[in-house]
Amino acid sequence: MTHILQIETTSKNSSVSIGTDGKLNCLCEEISPDFKHSENLHTFILWALEGAELELKEIHAVAIGMGPGSYTGLRIGLASAKGLCFGNDIPLIALNSLHFLAYPYFRQEYEFIIPIMDARRMEIYTTIFNSKGDMIEKTHPHILNKHSFENYRNKKILFIGDATVKTENFFQDHNLNFEQASFILSYPSAKNMSQLSYEKYQQKGFENVAYFDPLYLKEWGK
Repeated sequence: MTHILQIETTSKNSSVSIGTDGKLNCLCEEISPDFKHSENLHTFILWALEGAELELKEIHAVAIGMGPGSYTGLRIGLASAKGLCFGNDIPLIALNSLHFLAYPYFRQEYEFIIPIMDARRMEIYTTIFNSKGDMIEKTHPHILNKHSFENYRNKKILFIGDATVKTENFFQDHNLNFEQASFILSYPSAKNMSQLSYEKYQQKGFENVAYFDPLYLKEWGK
């Protein structure tokens, strides 16, 4: 059996899980407006291992949510992941946090799934997936404007993330018509990483532990 420790710290959600052969085994997470990653992460790792009835030496890899998202959260999560990989001589797997945020909604009733995470002011981090889960736009920062997502306004789409309220309010304030759009407030969670991290493990899609950097997209403080 393949056990992967999974860490996600790109938003207000401190999230740790254990995936076993692509299935969720154990999950520990807390959503806090105070971004308590530095306080929670080590404890959640221990709790997840305990809940899965595993020891650290039984973990085959560490998977990290690589962003985009909180600069500080990314640094805390990646530092922990790298430390575990170095200390236990196991590989590092990186997953786009917007990918596994959208992942549970692939192959459902939506034509397009658009994850949107807050990037301060009127800016968001986003990408676009079709219903099959193919990424059709590169992950990028985007400033909301009257032309935002205009090619999808007559489509059945799902906006999901922590910027949904801001985005929906912007559309309404500027009379932008997205009649078929749904909006779900959500945060990236390690509970949705198991299948994707297991697939990467099987493909040996590992990162260079020493040199890997997360998907910042923006400089700190901007």
